[in-house]
Amino acid sequence: MKQVYMDHGSASPVDARVLEAMIPFFENFIGNPSSLHSQGRKAKRELENARISVAKLISAPNPKNIIFTSCATESNNLAVRGAAMRYKDKGNHIITTSIEHMSVMNALKDLQRNGFEVTFLPVDKDGLLDPGQVKNAITDKTILISVMYANGEIGTIQPIREIGEIASERKVMFHVDGTQACGKVPVDVEKEHIDFLTISSNDMGGPKGVGALYIKQGVRIIPFMLGGGQEFGMRSGSENIPGIVGMGKAALIAQEEMTGEVARLIKLRDKLIDNILKMEYTYLTGHRTKRLPNNASFRFSFIEGESIILQLNDLGITASTGSACSTKTLEPSHVLIAMGLRHEEAHGSLLLTLGKANTEEDVDHVIVSVPLIVARLRDLSPLYVRK
Repeated sequence: MKQVYMDHGSASPVDARVLEAMIPFFENFIGNPSSLHSQGRKAKRELENARISVAKLISAPNPKNIIFTSCATESNNLAVRGAAMRYKDKGNHIITTSIEHMSVMNALKDLQRNGFEVTFLPVDKDGLLDPGQVKNAITDKTILISVMYANGEIGTIQPIREIGEIASERKVMFHVDGTQACGKVPVDVEKEHIDFLTISSNDMGGPKGVGALYIKQGVRIIPFMLGGGQEFGMRSGSENIPGIVGMGKAALIAQEEMTGEVARLIKLRDKLIDNILKMEYTYLTGHRTKRLPNNASFRFSFIEGESIILQLNDLGITASTGSACSTKTLEPSHVLIAMGLRHEEAHGSLLLTLGKANTEEDVDHVIVSVPLIVARLRDLSPLYVRK
């Protein structure tokens, strides 16, 4: 059976070149970068080289602005909670959107329980935030704005530069969850006035268990991992050198190959979208053009997304019905609900996220398979009436 993996938004394979760069640090170069001997100095050099590569990917002016963490969830928590607690004497108001990742949403809800006020701004039917809403929501108590660069579930890319300009003008810190964007679209923390940027290793072909947080020079946070003072005191704990080396290599590859890979993915993405939308009662979720190059997300009336996923799996196709971090609940996607969909509409979603290994042949296989499955499931639905 042909196997097609189109769930790169949940987990991506490690690039073979990344794995090759990591292996020596499991086998031969095992030193701790805090040690003074030659093995330690070797680890320290590679740690700083990775920091340089990640900084270049997002056009950060100084590699020391990059703090390595265990994952994007930790980076989001470090930015949101760390900034809120550091600047609570200046205000207790935070602005965000209604479609953020749960690692931001739940961190903010916890802050609400501890005296902070949070404004959750709505988005339009395509998942876009109006920068004017951000401007109008700012008060003299606002200390932080947190908006994701791109939503991994619907693919919509937010007007980050416009929001960043507003934040900068009003002297409010700006956090951006760049998990799904970094390595897929150009990100420039200076031009976009970003104070904190969350970065994920695995979402750009690096290993799981590694992330990073960009912190603008001069901006301070309260760390919550205390210990030996690694990562400039912002994230104590012995660094995961093999993982960090892998993330650095993945960032370097992404920077070098982004232009060509984006063009290739957009072509495959648009072919998926154009063909699947030919089916009746089928709708694109997210903005048609302001979307991630690898994201094709849909909703189908009269059927459940879980049923589609299971039957696609029987045909060798791996896909998703939403964010992998939200599948432990039977509730519909909070992102789709925030876009104005009814619960029954939000349940019928399908998310296809492409990666480097996907080919046009893979896309053709999906284009043939999805209509057969949807037709079969609709025939079982008492609500479905053929047009």
